[in-house]
Amino acid sequence: MNNQYCKVGTVKALNKEEYSITALEFLYQNFIEKANNIQYANTKLGDFFASKAQKLEKLLNEF
Repeated sequence: MNNQYCKVGTVKALNKEEYSITALEFLYQNFIEKANNIQYANTKLGDFFASKAQKLEKLLNEF
């Protein structure tokens, strides 16, 4: 059997089984704070953080 190596920086989808509710809530709060940060206001980065927060909120509501 050969060794398998993962790529650095690969993106992994959020699955319910992989994260606890507290970890998801922490990520949600983190993205909300970043989206509301004055530095990111009215930028595409701020919009990105807001969309990530919305996705996490939807995932949290499924629990």
